[in-house]
Amino acid sequence: MNTVRNKSGDGFSRRRFLADTSALGAASLLGFAGKAEAEPPPEIRKIRLLNAPIICVSPQFLAEELLHLEGFSEVEYVNVESSIDLLGEGKVDMTMQNVPSLVPKLDAGRPIVILAGIHPGCWELFGNERVPAIRDLKGKNIAIWGYVDGERVVYMDIDHTLVASILAYVGIDPQKDVNWVLGSSYDETMRLFVDGKADAYMAPPPRPQELRARKIGHVIVNGTQDRPWSQYYCCVLAANRQFVDRYPVATKRAVRAFLKATDICAQAPERVARYLAAKGYEPRYEVGLEVLNSIPFKRWREVHPEDTLRFFALRLHDVGMIKSTPQKIIDRGTDWRFLNELKRELKA
Repeated sequence: MNTVRNKSGDGFSRRRFLADTSALGAASLLGFAGKAEAEPPPEIRKIRLLNAPIICVSPQFLAEELLHLEGFSEVEYVNVESSIDLLGEGKVDMTMQNVPSLVPKLDAGRPIVILAGIHPGCWELFGNERVPAIRDLKGKNIAIWGYVDGERVVYMDIDHTLVASILAYVGIDPQKDVNWVLGSSYDETMRLFVDGKADAYMAPPPRPQELRARKIGHVIVNGTQDRPWSQYYCCVLAANRQFVDRYPVATKRAVRAFLKATDICAQAPERVARYLAAKGYEPRYEVGLEVLNSIPFKRWREVHPEDTLRFFALRLHDVGMIKSTPQKIIDRGTDWRFLNELKRELKA
């Protein structure tokens, strides 16, 4: 199992996490329900998730415990490689991912299906003194994660399409009106901004906390607070379509684990922050707690993921980054059966 392990100084462990949760009342906090036990066991006992190097996907890390309780004997976290589509290639079964990065893959017919929304917000777009507002990004350099493969520029997931959709919303053509500056990793991409080689940078958690602590740049757009972006999901739960088609019981059980994990992040951020520190996902407890408190995890029941998909698909369609209409993207790449059932089951 490719999970990250870390012996934290605060002594917080898997055993203590479960014990603490039990002390709070596991039945209500974790949502353990007899109904899940009455269902058939998962058709497959192994599930592969993405080991993403950002902590806005905290429910994905926390889900490991709950997936075991759902009948999965092995939970593997697959490290990010050079490929930008591990989900579409079938190397990952399920993962949290931001919506704008999924839209072009669905447009290309990749075998991916979005199953549920997890949380809005989490990202922050930073700029330097040359960029007071979004519209000032025209003609500027924007740092993103990517690389050049021969004559082809490869943009990694997370930031390119998200920034492009923001630019499109204010009438800036992301394919003509800005300069994309490529960093080969999350760390290098932020360094380009810190070193003044880029005027703007899309910062996923915990990068905004680090930039503020160092007093570098200022926030142009806050995805948690600023409309219209705060009204839509950032991260959703997506799966490989073959996995969903072959293993519907396993899919429902896995979605349940993710939604329960999301509720735990909303209800017990302090304990989740210690858990993340103990596992090494975010060793700085205070930083992890700040991130968890800033993300509206409790809103997964309120926002409809289909509206989010339509919003971002329309932006990318308007600037020619996808060919399919938003409705075709929705028809091709969504399955709300499990979400609708679990919303009834997991009532707040």
